[in-house]
Amino acid sequence: MQENSNQNPNLRTFLALSLISGLGSKRIKFLAKAFDEPSTIFNLSKTELRSVETIGEASALSILSFGKWEEVDQIIKNTEKVKARIITIADPEYPGLLKQIYDPPALFWLKGDPEALSKPGVGVIGTRNATNYGKKMAEKFSSEIGNQGLCIFSGLAHGIDAFAHKAALDVGAPTVAVLGSGIDNLYPRENADLANRIVREGGAVITEFPLGTIPDAGNFPVRNRIVSGMSLGVLVVESGMQGGSMITADLALDQNREVFAIPHSLENLSGSGCNYLIKTGAAKLVQTIDDILDELPLETGKKNSSEKQIIPNPKLWKEEELDELSQKVCEYLEKGEAQIDSIGDDLEVNTSQLLVSLLQLEMKDLVIQKAGKIFSLK
Repeated sequence: MQENSNQNPNLRTFLALSLISGLGSKRIKFLAKAFDEPSTIFNLSKTELRSVETIGEASALSILSFGKWEEVDQIIKNTEKVKARIITIADPEYPGLLKQIYDPPALFWLKGDPEALSKPGVGVIGTRNATNYGKKMAEKFSSEIGNQGLCIFSGLAHGIDAFAHKAALDVGAPTVAVLGSGIDNLYPRENADLANRIVREGGAVITEFPLGTIPDAGNFPVRNRIVSGMSLGVLVVESGMQGGSMITADLALDQNREVFAIPHSLENLSGSGCNYLIKTGAAKLVQTIDDILDELPLETGKKNSSEKQIIPNPKLWKEEELDELSQKVCEYLEKGEAQIDSIGDDLEVNTSQLLVSLLQLEMKDLVIQKAGKIFSLK
């Protein structure tokens, strides 16, 4: 049973749930929706817990046996020490658009103004190794988007991300940076001044990763769903055929967000991904700011599954160089199609990480996604 505390009871509840291995953000989302007072979750019976969608026997028992309340309170104290705060999915400051995605973070750490998170805006993304043309386009369109009173969402990385944040700030527009590390472990450190400026000038820096988390490469594709999830649409400024920006574009389509791309010279390999998105109909070609603004007021959800099948020739997954998780997923799907929750449970993988892996496999034309988040090998 949860101990009494002067702290926000919902905060303690969601922190505790986040510490339970295998529970995952999707199940926590269903728990949050099921009860008007989330602070009562740890006082419920197994039967009451199992009445919640996605909560099975193992999950219910994990909740009932939780006892790390001292660790929960220490996290809260450490968060206060670094002058950050925690926003949970039950809090009014949690952005509504983000809450609608398949696997929203159960909570995240924040520095800055939480109101910036819910401002209508555009995700501006691209390569870390930007060309002069990419830099020019990032600054031009971010400034123009900002001048329309829209927020710029990005990832604080070198290159396009940093140019986009700076351009927004220079025109007095709000901007939000989403980290792939702990809020106390800013990465890249060279952008610390930029992060401080974002916070100081009415924006926000956020992360779902706990205090002390290092900037592991696997964190960045996972955090990209938050960049696209808070945005009305995503603008890919400059990207090669592989990398985080292409993953983010696919995540945006999966979330029914608009996707836009800047065209590039055929000689510019670092812009080939943008041309590819345009060519396949996955993104709208952007020449002026109106190409973006004309789409944003419209209802989202126009992209259909055929637009995501952007590689025409089938491949065998065993012939590809895949990471360990992708190999496990393909081996699992050899048994037949499966729903994402079943895959995650059987492989004991976090839903957010699994979704990124599946989308990467889909981009490689190795996996097909069907309605209801059902996946199969192609």
